[in-house]
Amino acid sequence: MTRFIHDQFAKDYLEQLLTPYGEVQAPRRVAGEVRQIDVYFIPKPQPTDIPGTLGLLGQIVTTPSLLEPFRNAASAT
Repeated sequence: MTRFIHDQFAKDYLEQLLTPYGEVQAPRRVAGEVRQIDVYFIPKPQPTDIPGTLGLLGQIVTTPSLLEPFRNAASAT
């Protein structure tokens, strides 16, 4: 259970967005770790066309991926 509403929204959003293209586990426990992966994505075995509208996310999820959404934008440093 997450304490932050934006964190849960991001997990749910990515799960709904990526489900047509592969297996999504949000969250997923990591063996030997106390923490959890926010979103674990495994693309479908047969090639599917991930729409270009997903941009960089579409390129990232062409292989198994661990995703950790953040509420605040990253700084240049």
